[in-house]
Amino acid sequence: MQQKIYLEEREMPTAYYNILADMPDKLAPPLHPGTGKPIGPEDLSAIFPMELIKQEMSPERFIPIPEEVQRIYRIYRPTPLIRAFNLERVLDTPAEIYYKYEGVSPAGSHKPNTAIPQAYYNKQAGIKRLATETGAGQWGSALSFACGLFGLECKVYMVRVSYDQKPYRRSMIRTWGAEVVASPSPDTNAGRNVLAQHPDSPGSLGMAISEAVEDAAGRDDTNYSLGSVLNHVLLHQTIIGLECITQMEKIDRFPDIVIGCVGGGSNFGGIAIPFVRERILGKRVRSIAVEPASCPTLTRGEFRYDFGDTAMMTPLLAMHTLGHNFIPPSIHAGGLRYHGIAPILSRLLLSGLIEARSYMQNEVFESAVLFARTEGIIPAPESSHAIKAAMDEAMRAREEGTKPVILFNLSGHGHFDMSAYDAYFAGKLENIELTTEEIRASLAELKQFPVPAA
Repeated sequence: MQQKIYLEEREMPTAYYNILADMPDKLAPPLHPGTGKPIGPEDLSAIFPMELIKQEMSPERFIPIPEEVQRIYRIYRPTPLIRAFNLERVLDTPAEIYYKYEGVSPAGSHKPNTAIPQAYYNKQAGIKRLATETGAGQWGSALSFACGLFGLECKVYMVRVSYDQKPYRRSMIRTWGAEVVASPSPDTNAGRNVLAQHPDSPGSLGMAISEAVEDAAGRDDTNYSLGSVLNHVLLHQTIIGLECITQMEKIDRFPDIVIGCVGGGSNFGGIAIPFVRERILGKRVRSIAVEPASCPTLTRGEFRYDFGDTAMMTPLLAMHTLGHNFIPPSIHAGGLRYHGIAPILSRLLLSGLIEARSYMQNEVFESAVLFARTEGIIPAPESSHAIKAAMDEAMRAREEGTKPVILFNLSGHGHFDMSAYDAYFAGKLENIELTTEEIRASLAELKQFPVPAA
């Protein structure tokens, strides 16, 4: 049996898939942070180029990928689809396990899939500089890489706990020519306000987003760039799942189960959304989003209108949330420490088209180590949540005597996360699970906006 399934460069998708065209239940409109009324394109034009705003709201099923973006994608795309034969043997499972390996990109993760088109569209619009946030550093390094290719300046507000835990991610960002600071920082009003109340704050993606949005809104030459959550970001990431469909056709396979980790939603959405379309069209396929028990947005959050940031500067989005003031515990899967989720994924969950589950930190690392010792790749802590779920499904198949085809997104390598592995081997990682009281207290602070029916 073939272990690695490749595509020729000419077989790379030339259009992104937009699930807004096929969702049975439509998204509730984003609301203006000041008026609470639905926003229009003009409300976003201060921080986004018009082409991305159009993609955010487009009803078109397929959005063409610009030739210049395709040219740069070919640096690392198409990415390989790999069958985990060694892992299957160790688990003694009848299941077939495949993983899409996005760690072959220059930044070591799936994040350049949207960083490249975002930098391209901003360059076309005459923007000189981008501001962004980053959790674990994967998005910040990806945007730095993309900005360097298009001659754009870039400033990255990196969540402080990850800034301290992952010094080599900071080095990557600087190597590609961007500036990086720990968030909350003294560089913005949002950062200074947090530091005044909590000088030792570990930061959060919500705080870092506030700083980046404030930075972009205050300069005419600067736009904001987001690595997850928004519709256009998930749109760009569908190149992952679209390639998977073609690759599996080459070996006459179709997955029964598709798995990805979820923080804001780009990782899971990228691999799962094209398969959700297949389910809408009648195929039998389950899609499982996996998150940390310490930040259980989909599994224990509530579907509400909430801000995407701590300082309440972003539009209000209808999504599952733990509350914009929620500060997730300082786990090592920094890219999954976000209080909200992509509205598309929230709606797909409510529609019963995807599933969600959560895991403790130590069981995730246990699965990561087994994967590394069988398949050779040391996975990012974020991606390891998907590995854990894939292993659980494979072991369930062994118990039930079924033979499912399991596909998961190995969205990045863990070469810059070795301090997390050291902590795991030393027995220093805590299993953190939020109490119901903590979640209720965080959600109690939210202002109520009625969410319209789908």
